[in-house]
Amino acid sequence: MYFDRTMLEELEDKALAPYGMRSKNTKGRAYLDGEPAYRTAFQRDRDRILHTTAFRRLEYKTQVFINFEGDYFRTRLTHTLEVAQIGRTLARALGGNEDLVEAICLAHDLGHSPFGHSGETALARLMKDFGGFDHNKQSFRIVTELEQRYPEFPGLNLTWEVREGIVKHESEYDISDARDLNPELRGNLETQIANMADELAYTTHDLDDGLRSSMIDAQILEGVALWEILKETYNWRGPNLGDIERHRMIRHLVGLLVTDIVQTTDQRLKESAAKSALDLQKLNYNVIGYSEDMQRRNRELKDFLYQKLYRHYRVVRMQVKAENIIKDLFDAYQSEPAMLPTQFQKNIALRGLERTICDYIAGMTDRFAIEEHQRLFDPFLKT
Repeated sequence: MYFDRTMLEELEDKALAPYGMRSKNTKGRAYLDGEPAYRTAFQRDRDRILHTTAFRRLEYKTQVFINFEGDYFRTRLTHTLEVAQIGRTLARALGGNEDLVEAICLAHDLGHSPFGHSGETALARLMKDFGGFDHNKQSFRIVTELEQRYPEFPGLNLTWEVREGIVKHESEYDISDARDLNPELRGNLETQIANMADELAYTTHDLDDGLRSSMIDAQILEGVALWEILKETYNWRGPNLGDIERHRMIRHLVGLLVTDIVQTTDQRLKESAAKSALDLQKLNYNVIGYSEDMQRRNRELKDFLYQKLYRHYRVVRMQVKAENIIKDLFDAYQSEPAMLPTQFQKNIALRGLERTICDYIAGMTDRFAIEEHQRLFDPFLKT
């Protein structure tokens, strides 16, 4: 049987809760663009994001550990895929639109600079007098302007709902700026799901990578409530934490957090009496979230990771190196724009020198930034 877009939209309509976002109700795209016969609008957006250059570059951009520190640590790409998986699980359980959630999740880190938050901090400092920099806005610029893949329009020409989800991406480290996309409304259910999936993924998987790297160990985790729950669940007494034990503990931790979100959100949705997606957006609180007890435990784990992993001397050393690399590159291009690749030199008249430099550096992978720094500053290396 051939399922055309109309049939897919009918199936979607039946599967979603009243407050789930229907692709047939999209506010549309910025430019005329005929819809395919066998995909919904949100499915098409997901596919367009997946095929971008910016998405492929995530493979070699830092999560916590620089790419060359080990093939088994998370990168921005693997983090993004894990966020999408968790997001789809939450959407399916809560009656949200899985395709919309997946599209937002896949796009949420497209604008990240090399070297993770260190790179973003460096670029934000350097761009302070030239319009600033944050990866949320850069992600939006990538999908609306910087990716040049179609002759008819700039960017990817995504639907309003996906663009809104990207702009309203929020976490502890990311503050949204939705001035052009209904800033008076909070993110819809799918956007809130993507935000929670992101936070859940980086907390649990940074813990996993921290343990794998031996920068943190099971002994210093003692007393952290969520870790104590995991220990009791598997009757683990240590002292050494093997790979299998670590895998099942992290897997169980993800399950605990997802289950708490689903149960807590289900109760909040019932109490909200929301009958539509717009009803949820008009609320003065997010419906997606943890229970008070789990929020407290999750906060404790995040504080632990900040103190013991993100501020570990090995991570801090790399962060300082990364900021120096980005500053050196920025200053070099600023002092002599002719060192920029030709296609970027052409953008200077349109976007300004500093924004052009920022776009170029933000698009670099960790490896390319390091190699470019060597090419520019090592007198014995050929350019």
